[in-house]
Amino acid sequence: MESSERLGAISALPARDRTLILVELGALTALSWLYLVRMPMSASDFGEVAARIAAPMPSGVVELWIVFMMWAVMMVAMMLPSAAPMILTYAKIARGRGTDAIAKAWLFAAGYFAVWTIFSAVATIAQAVLQRASILSNAMSTSSLVGAAILVIAGIYQLTPMKQACLFHCQSPVSFFMTHWRDGAGGAFRMGLEHGSFCVGCCWMLMLLLFAAGVMNLTWVAALTAFVLIEKLVPYPRAIANIAGASLIAGGVLLALRA
Repeated sequence: MESSERLGAISALPARDRTLILVELGALTALSWLYLVRMPMSASDFGEVAARIAAPMPSGVVELWIVFMMWAVMMVAMMLPSAAPMILTYAKIARGRGTDAIAKAWLFAAGYFAVWTIFSAVATIAQAVLQRASILSNAMSTSSLVGAAILVIAGIYQLTPMKQACLFHCQSPVSFFMTHWRDGAGGAFRMGLEHGSFCVGCCWMLMLLLFAAGVMNLTWVAALTAFVLIEKLVPYPRAIANIAGASLIAGGVLLALRA
């Protein structure tokens, strides 16, 4: 009851605001996918100015930054569609409380993607380490045995209580806001951080499947995007997660046997 009072009534979001938010989310998603399709591989791909800025820098630093940009933009492309219901729900609540719904919704989204940006930095370091250890090839994929191990570990994680708990928070926007609501601009950003943390907890092993399939394999990126969206939006998320977990384990075993 207390949490419901803190949250207040959830009013309908005006069609203009809803349309504007959806158009903005769609445009950002489309731009992210365009970046991935074009996939800049050197400073010169960003233009003459970027090439001049990067010229005095060590090549390793430039390459690491480009890899980080790839991961960061990829997380926006993959996770923004599934985050849209949470962002819209926040906007509804903010509007009902008489605040600027659109501005606060983007602060919430900024907090959400701040966590995924940290994940991108960790993934960038992991990729560099795996490449230096010759575990990750020039094609950005691992050997069959390492790929099989990643599949099995990802499958096992799908079955864990931690996965289920994080998935619950990601799939239940109203429940999340009832228990985590904070007022003000800082509160919007902090709630975004908290939701992003649950989302990373839910999906981090799925993202690492890209090391097995090929980090720049856009077919796999699209497939994982679709799966994350399905897992968060359809009923019976536990069943979906369990089926996916069993399938990943079986796929990993088969890949190991063929290696």
